[in-house]
Amino acid sequence: MADLWQSWLGGAATAQPWFVNVVDVGLVVLVTYLLLIIIGERQTLWMVRGFVVLMLTLVVSRRLGLTLLSFLLGYLVLGAAVAMSIVLQSEFRRFLEQLGRGQIFQLFAVSKTSVPQSDVIDEVVDSVKELSQNRTGALLMLETGEPLDERDFSVPGVKINAEVSKELIQTIFQTSTLLHDGAVLIRGSRILAASVILPISERSAARRLGTRHRAAMGITERVENCLCIVVSEETGSISLAERGILNRPLTSSKLREILQDRLSQSVELETVAPDLRVLSRKLAGQGLGWVSRSLSFLSPSASREKK
Repeated sequence: MADLWQSWLGGAATAQPWFVNVVDVGLVVLVTYLLLIIIGERQTLWMVRGFVVLMLTLVVSRRLGLTLLSFLLGYLVLGAAVAMSIVLQSEFRRFLEQLGRGQIFQLFAVSKTSVPQSDVIDEVVDSVKELSQNRTGALLMLETGEPLDERDFSVPGVKINAEVSKELIQTIFQTSTLLHDGAVLIRGSRILAASVILPISERSAARRLGTRHRAAMGITERVENCLCIVVSEETGSISLAERGILNRPLTSSKLREILQDRLSQSVELETVAPDLRVLSRKLAGQGLGWVSRSLSFLSPSASREKK
């Protein structure tokens, strides 16, 4: 056991001093923490944790000299990294953009999204209900996490920045207005823009649907922190798109239930990534304790006492 700790901390088996390995481990923890902040959703955190476990297992197997297991785990880590880059492409793109702009410290900033109040949800559901009864086509996009990037849209639309109200939503989607084509973007309790043109889904299952339904599937395939509500102009049916999946038909009561459930989960994003100062203090305390125990374990006096 002592030989294993000696090898890990930079003894005879490695030419590096022990503090270099400690810094190495600290940087890995920091990068992992950055990934957890950028992703910020509990459903994908387990995938990141599984990837970290694979990496740690690979490091341990190489330290123990398990050649065949290291060979197998190496390819598993490579395949997992490729899969994560595909699944989390929007998060990685945002990370690279902020890194390229020099906005390094913004990576540590935890977005605190205000949760829409129940009256905002009521306004949205009531407007969708009346639009459905009148068979007026509509497309509403609600943010559930970090603000969406306008570059994710085909056309960013017309800025409105007004309070969410049933009357305003119904007025926008009247066919006699110039803003009825496209989507309405809702952030918190405000309507930010109207006539937003969204990317169209090219999946074979979506080609049988109308333009609004394909646009709702297209944007939710591209970004995960939004929901899209669609009202069919032909049938008046209500649909909800999330993560590229279209849930339909829905009643107004079911829509209200889903919105209350999904939008309330945005509060949990604040607890996924704790404050950096609190985490750094905890890591510093645990790291110093771990280093002191390791040094006392490897000290010559401790070795003589064991003998």
